[in-house]
Amino acid sequence: MTDSHVLEDKSHFRGVWVFLEHRKQGLRDVSVQLIGEGRRLADLRATTLTGVLLGNGVDDLAKHAIGYGLDRVIVINDPILEIYRSRPYAQVMAQLIRRHKPEIVLYGASKNGRDLGGRLHAILETGLAADCVKFDIDAEGNLDMIRPSFGGKSLAHILCKKHRPQMASVRRNVFVAPPHDPKRTGEVVPETVELGPSDVDATLEEFQEFTKEGGLRPEEADVVVSGGYGLGDPGHFVMLQELADLLGGAIAASRKAVDSGWVPKMLQVGQTGMTVRPKLYVAVGISGAVQHLAGMQESKKIVVINIDPKAPLFEIADYGIVGDLFEVVPEMVRQLKALKGGETGARTAVPATAR
Repeated sequence: MTDSHVLEDKSHFRGVWVFLEHRKQGLRDVSVQLIGEGRRLADLRATTLTGVLLGNGVDDLAKHAIGYGLDRVIVINDPILEIYRSRPYAQVMAQLIRRHKPEIVLYGASKNGRDLGGRLHAILETGLAADCVKFDIDAEGNLDMIRPSFGGKSLAHILCKKHRPQMASVRRNVFVAPPHDPKRTGEVVPETVELGPSDVDATLEEFQEFTKEGGLRPEEADVVVSGGYGLGDPGHFVMLQELADLLGGAIAASRKAVDSGWVPKMLQVGQTGMTVRPKLYVAVGISGAVQHLAGMQESKKIVVINIDPKAPLFEIADYGIVGDLFEVVPEMVRQLKALKGGETGARTAVPATAR
């Protein structure tokens, strides 16, 4: 890219922006988490933190969003923006960015966030670092966008020195959500943009929200029971589902289990799947490759069940059981049912060695 492609002298760009995704009049988790990290970056740059909220009738949500740490929220209300659609959202964001010139724009790496960020980096002719896990500010004031590379074996530091805004996306649960302060004050800035029929790329006939069969999603659950290739057969995930149900949690899987076609891609935890931060993560038959660790190592408590005492995942486990998962997991199910009053009688000992 030549200098002629730069929107303007980068000294004119100030401020940190977070694109705020919402659903059912509530902010998406990843947006709240990004507000917390955006606040840290804005403080390092001694500048303001702005949320951008596109929708229809979202003024009350904008006021609520300020409580998470925003200085202001730019709001665009338009019936065209009620549901996310690629072209109008991209056009509106492009107009706002050109108008206000933020130096940093952060997006959640959701389906919508990935789509929007990808379109905007082409429209604005700037860079976009995807799936970042950490941010820093270098000595020159540039955003250091850090993301895993080579399957999670190393970290790449990406800098966008010549172009603005600097844009990055972050997956859900990479950062911790800040607490909400209902007393926090900030500015809600209503704005208008030019939208016409040519900006609508599709006509919305009906909107139906997809939810995973079985209800609870792994990234929303306090307990995640995750299965790996060590299960040996897709049918054995029924056993994990029973354990997850007793614990009030959800099931997930390693990449190898997903690549084998045993479970849907939407259940994959890891660098190329989802990131989870449950209170309890139970890894069953998962060796613990670096790729998988990237998606679950921030869990509060980690329990590992594996027949191989040298499995790498044991190195970060809070509790480990070296044993045959086909004996250990059914015994855990029996014990939990007993605690819930579902079984009586003698129990057999867990045939495993606790680590």
